[in-house]
Amino acid sequence: MTRAAALLLLALAVGGCAGVGGPVSGAPPHHRERGFANTSPAYAPGAMWGRLRFFAARVLSTTFAPRTADLPHVPSDLAAIRGNPGADTVTWVGHSTLLIQLDGVNILTDPHWGERASPVTFAGPKRVTPPGLAFDDLPPIHVVLISHDHYDHLDVGTVQRLAAAHRPRFLVPLGLKAWFADLGITEVEELDWWQERRVRGLTLTCVPAQHFSGRTPWERNQRLWSGWAVAGRSKRLYFAGDTAYYEGLREIGARLGPFDLAAVPIGAYLPPEIMKPSHLSPEEALQALGDVRGRRFVPIHWGTFDLADEPLAEPPRRLEAEAARLGLGPDRVWILRHGETRRW
Repeated sequence: MTRAAALLLLALAVGGCAGVGGPVSGAPPHHRERGFANTSPAYAPGAMWGRLRFFAARVLSTTFAPRTADLPHVPSDLAAIRGNPGADTVTWVGHSTLLIQLDGVNILTDPHWGERASPVTFAGPKRVTPPGLAFDDLPPIHVVLISHDHYDHLDVGTVQRLAAAHRPRFLVPLGLKAWFADLGITEVEELDWWQERRVRGLTLTCVPAQHFSGRTPWERNQRLWSGWAVAGRSKRLYFAGDTAYYEGLREIGARLGPFDLAAVPIGAYLPPEIMKPSHLSPEEALQALGDVRGRRFVPIHWGTFDLADEPLAEPPRRLEAEAARLGLGPDRVWILRHGETRRW
């Protein structure tokens, strides 16, 4: 194994809040002396060596024996995306990348048009489904929302292309502004949980999540992780980013809901001893929908990168089964195909 591959394994394996120090007097409870922490009393990351074995196996399998998937993919509805600037639409590009159009404002969430979710180009999870919307077919992008710094949510090449081609405003959690500045991207505002910004008539609020951060072993949890709430003239959207199921979701619904649309992750849940502290299962995702007071549900974080042990096509099947058990029909649970656009 090369030194770069070994670094990749180490970067993915180290988790938790080690090394960020203790609480900061007078600061919010998720702040630490050298970073941030989850505050749920129930939060307990898996054992370090278990995480190491799991991520080592994942990197090796995705590099040398990658799985493939034949998932639904539809041509981009460019007429809906570009032809009517007043339409409110959502388009699933793939993984956690959505094009959201609301009140004439074009927003991207966790944009990723790269081939791998990895710090290196030759190893780690490779895209199994092409982007549902070509980068060159994007309408003018006004705002980009980043949830955290993991490689499947924050891609260097993509944000550089966006900055050069669209010059959007990037809204990011605390600690990421300096990362963007190192790339020469300066139209960036960083927010703490519950802070908001007004952009082009929309109110965008950084909301809590239970997850972790870090692109290298030595910066674990030094940057914050979050979800985002977007409020327009008459509609509201919740973008969960990456989160586990925890009690804080109800506070988001109470303070900022109800939401007309909730985009919530459903993939990367097996094995549960590794994934449950920081990811949702499909069943938990529907619990989250109720907690945040969402009316319609769009599943994200599946079918694009091979990140965990569940079969690549399993998350939407489990979601459909649980939705049927709960009496939630396809009018409320929208399982979008890659590239699909719907009005909301």
